[in-house]
Amino acid sequence: MENNSHIIFVLSGMKDLRPRYPFAVLSLFVYLLIVLVNLMLIFTILLEKSLHEPMYIFICNLCLNELYGTTGFYPKFVYDLLSPLHMTSSVGCYTQIFVIYTSIMCEYTTLVIMAYDRYVAICRPLEYHKIIGTHTVAKALLYSWAFPFIVGLPNIITTSHLQLCGLEIDKLYCDNWSVVKLSCTPGTANNVYGFIVICVFLAHAVIVLLSYQQLIVACRNSADNKKKFMQTCGPHLLSLMNFTITVLFDLMFSRYGSKDFPEHLRNFFQVEIFVIPPIFNPLMYGFKLAEVRKRLFQKCNKFKMRKKRIFAQ
Repeated sequence: MENNSHIIFVLSGMKDLRPRYPFAVLSLFVYLLIVLVNLMLIFTILLEKSLHEPMYIFICNLCLNELYGTTGFYPKFVYDLLSPLHMTSSVGCYTQIFVIYTSIMCEYTTLVIMAYDRYVAICRPLEYHKIIGTHTVAKALLYSWAFPFIVGLPNIITTSHLQLCGLEIDKLYCDNWSVVKLSCTPGTANNVYGFIVICVFLAHAVIVLLSYQQLIVACRNSADNKKKFMQTCGPHLLSLMNFTITVLFDLMFSRYGSKDFPEHLRNFFQVEIFVIPPIFNPLMYGFKLAEVRKRLFQKCNKFKMRKKRIFAQ
């Protein structure tokens, strides 16, 4: 099986997923909910000039990434639930792997940038607008997307050139490790590169935690700084912990998960990364940050008033 460009993978993890139609409806509902809550936050930030600050722009970028990552999973997943055949082309499979992996990496790069933004805002407030200017924000956004794409591309290229001895992926979606396991020869290059990538992005999490150590020290003797920390840094820290734990669960289960696990647990561990963070993040930032919450409620009230006027006419 040397020509990987024309092969068809079979998602064997889908065949035992029951009941199929209720799961399809539930998955579609979850996806639409993710799209709704993230778009609400994005449009609220974009339409309100008072929210055109670096912190809110980075939150907007985080929501955009949630839409990007979940779109790489849900449409295909719902289609497979409704289809009697659970197959995918090699191009479709590698595209899905690339989208999911770059989305996970983009989440980390964005969270690191947000941590640095909060560090400057609290520890160096007088220099904030000088350090976090328009050009810095533009460079940070470029980095948050470019770095994951540059890091993720070699992984997909090396995987796509593996000689495969099987075509069944024992998962609900295409996963890089699952494809590597189908290789006729040991995927040493993929394993080494994958380990390096994991270390790089765990280092991102460590950088965030170190920045928060500095923030906590800076906040100890200032009531104003404590208030800022709880309002803006609390959601960010919870978001980082939630996402890191979810990713670690997914990594551990992909590599070391046993088939002896109950089926419903296996399915949950496979899809949790596409359910928890994409819903948790916009809800956390939307309802925890007072300024965003205020603007969201104002938008909702304006929409209700318009509806009343239309019906009154």
